[in-house]
Order: sequence, then C-alpha cells, then structure tokens
Amino acid sequence: MRRSGKHVHSTIGAWLLTVMSVIAGSLALAACVVYEPVPQQAPSTYDRAWAAAIGAMQDQGVAINEQDRAAGALRGTRGAAGVTAVVRTRPDGRVQVEFNATGTSADPGLVDRISASYNRRMGR
Repeated sequence: MRRSGKHVHSTIGAWLLTVMSVIAGSLALAACVVYEPVPQQAPSTYDRAWAAAIGAMQDQGVAINEQDRAAGALRGTRGAAGVTAVVRTRPDGRVQVEFNATGTSADPGLVDRISASYNRRMGR
C-alpha cells in the first residue's frame, strides 16, 4: 500500500504544527514570572501592648498626660483619678502590662474597665 504525497505532507504538517505548539507553549510559560510575596514586618508584641494600653486608657476617658515609651510608663488623669500603666518585657520574652489608679473613690471600677478595654484591643 502506497501513501499519496498529499497524505505524507499532511502528516508531516500536523507533526510540525504539534511540535511548534509545544515549543510556543513552553516559551510562553518560561516568560511568566512569579514574585515571592514581600514579607511584612508585624508589630512587636511590645509595640502592640503599648498601643493597646494607650487605646484602653483613652477608651475609658483617661487623658494621657505623660508617655515614656523607653521606661514603659503612661500617666494620665480622669477627673480626680490618676491612672498609670506600666508596660514591661519579662525575661521569658512575654510582655506584662499593669494598670493602677489613685483617687478612684468616685469610680472604683475604672481600672477593671481599662483592663477589659486592653484585653479587647489585644484580641482576648
């Protein structure tokens, strides 16, 4: 059985078209660039705690009069009450925040409300 010249040409043409398609597809995929996501620096635990302490005091109407971030101390007032927050990094790396108030006889629950606001801000 003898093949006609047209049949041979169409088989070669089909094979050539397939090869060219594979090469073109490979080149197209090779031209694609995938970039790695840019790492974003999350705020440190201390920074989050510091910001949450400020926000918690402000949530409860405390006017912050003094901020000493290096010492980790915040001081403010609400009416006759004086409020202090101390933010410290413990030896194990965790951050500890303490809220204290003086002159709160008119508002004995102030420190508890500030602590609750702090915990909400920290997602607890």
